[in-house]
Formats: sequence, C-alpha cells, structure tokens
Amino acid sequence: MDSQCKYGSISRGDGELYLRLPININYQEKIWDHAAGCLIVEESGGKVSDVTGKPLDFSQGRTLASNKGVIASHSDTHSELLKAVKSVLQL
Repeated sequence: MDSQCKYGSISRGDGELYLRLPININYQEKIWDHAAGCLIVEESGGKVSDVTGKPLDFSQGRTLASNKGVIASHSDTHSELLKAVKSVLQL
C-alpha cells in the first residue's frame, strides 16, 4: 500500500498507526511521501511526528532532513505510541 493510502486509512479510522522507523543514520524521508498524508491525518484530528516527537519539517528541501522516521496515529494514542517507539529505539 502506498504511503498516502496508509495516511488516508488512519484519517478514516480504518487504521490505527503508520510507522516509518529510521532504517539507518543517514536515511532521510522524502517530503512527497508524507506531505499530503500528514495534512490529511492532522485535519482529521490525528497526529504526525517523527520518532522523537517533533512535527515533520517540510521546509528543508526535498527531504525531511530535520526529522528521523515518521509516526502517524490517532491523537489519543500518539503519546503512548511515541513512548513505546522511543523505548524500542532507546532514544
């Protein structure tokens, strides 16, 4: 399933979460994989951040250079999901 469809699934309530965990220290997510989906999830009341809890920063060019990974979920579960991801990644 394409990234944008995953975001749409969360915004409709058909999905609970979307994780893009960092695959290596140098990898940067591309903005075209996340910009529209981020907006859709946030407008539907959800939350999107990187694995440290920072909002996605689309002002750095073609990549999310200021972010590592992506977590998208419903607002009421985002903080618990973020804690779990930080624990697993030892952040």
